[in-house]
Amino acid sequence: MRKRLPVFLAVVQSILFASHWFVYKTWMAFRAAPDPQGLSALAIAFAILAVTFPAASLLAWRYSNVFARVYYKAAAVWLGFFSFLVLAAIASWILFGVVQLSGSHWDRQSIALSLFGLATIASVYGLVNSAMVRVKRLTVNLPNLPAAWQGRVAALVTDMHLGHVRGGPFAKRIVRMLGRYRPDIVMIGGDLYDGTAADARKLAEPLGDLSIPWGIYFITGNHEEFSDSTKYLDAVQKSGVRVLNNEKVDVDGLQIVGVHYRDAAQPERLRGILRRAELDANRASILLTHAPNQLWIAAEEKIGLQLSGHTHGGQFFPFTWITSRIYGRFVYGLQRLENMLVYTSCGAGTWGPPMRVGTRPEIVLIRLET
Repeated sequence: MRKRLPVFLAVVQSILFASHWFVYKTWMAFRAAPDPQGLSALAIAFAILAVTFPAASLLAWRYSNVFARVYYKAAAVWLGFFSFLVLAAIASWILFGVVQLSGSHWDRQSIALSLFGLATIASVYGLVNSAMVRVKRLTVNLPNLPAAWQGRVAALVTDMHLGHVRGGPFAKRIVRMLGRYRPDIVMIGGDLYDGTAADARKLAEPLGDLSIPWGIYFITGNHEEFSDSTKYLDAVQKSGVRVLNNEKVDVDGLQIVGVHYRDAAQPERLRGILRRAELDANRASILLTHAPNQLWIAAEEKIGLQLSGHTHGGQFFPFTWITSRIYGRFVYGLQRLENMLVYTSCGAGTWGPPMRVGTRPEIVLIRLET
């Protein structure tokens, strides 16, 4: 992994340099004034901005001081804003070509100003929208649900991504929301942490303020597994949350299986864990695992309901399109695969740019019925 990291960073940085150059050249080509001689202040600014997120990421993986957090958050915001600028630049050339072919007389500058203005509006909206966590309610009918669970509510919280962008105050806000709606059980579906160098124990502390009748359960996501996940598991356990280490628990007659991300990503490993759990096919079961992967295995092993996250719904275009191509109809929401139901949450937090356009952050309240 360490040997591949420099190559990966070089590729990412090259892409960022090229895309910043493209946006800069597009803006200069569409403005009314002639291009300045030599390097302009804007060109220098774009060259500097091109290196902000890779540099901020390297810094955030090692440090958790105020400067590292502020710099990382600013770089993440710029990355999101810049993503919309790239779309605006591409659209500018397309629209300009259409105008030229049609013989219209809409000048270049008006095209660029309109599209870059829309990009700015979309970015601001995305920032505001990503901070407004909604409550999604749904009812799930599970065959063979124990009578005691009839009408009880399970809360699913995934992808909070606690770290340099969203920290303790965000965790406390989610805890207050859960406390307000009083679910009977809480399931945390991974990526509680962002993977940056943060105080894992302090970030998990607010979870200890929750009083949930049938407990809080946690499995790791891919971000907890970027490095040794032990520090995250210890922090979560010390807050009073039950970590499901590839195991089944019986909660008042309801079978709940938790499988960590890396193990669930391997088909035979996942199958082995589910078989060792010795699930009773005559009783309702829930599989808590981070990503909606290997769904056919869970269905074959007679899981009644799988709860996942990971996709974020893509957060914003074009990533919304990319994730929908990868996960298909299981990218978000409640779906059925044979006799198994699958709910994929788009998560409460964000990764990278703290923006959402076309998706909404959520915690999910699932009313269980037969």
